[in-house]
Amino acid sequence: MSQSPNRLVATIFGAVYLLVGILGLFVAGANFAGEEGGLLLGIFRVNHLHNIVHLAIGAALLIAGLRNTAAAKATNTTVGAVYLLVGIVGFFLVGTDLNILALNTADHILHLLSAIVLLGTGLALDRSTGTARATA
Repeated sequence: MSQSPNRLVATIFGAVYLLVGILGLFVAGANFAGEEGGLLLGIFRVNHLHNIVHLAIGAALLIAGLRNTAAAKATNTTVGAVYLLVGIVGFFLVGTDLNILALNTADHILHLLSAIVLLGTGLALDRSTGTARATA
């Protein structure tokens, strides 16, 4: 793998989100979708649909990270933007029937932190071919 920050971040985040999706399957309980779910690591509420989303995002990031810098950059930016939206909107979904992913406050914070890293990497790094530099 090249020294691309986008490829590195996509690969690491992809592997972590795949692992989280797999581990979540063991604690999700019987609920496929909806506000109820099990607690992963004692704080992150998950249900089966939430785990499927983690598996899909993890796979997309990992595949992009292993492909090339352009794919990793595009995937980091896209997933980061989606996580920014989910992180913000999620606060308003808790306690409603629209919370089909069993989101809780810990999830929102993690999604926002993921968005910052993924968007920051996707938008600021690997601007020119073969170099990785941050912009001021």
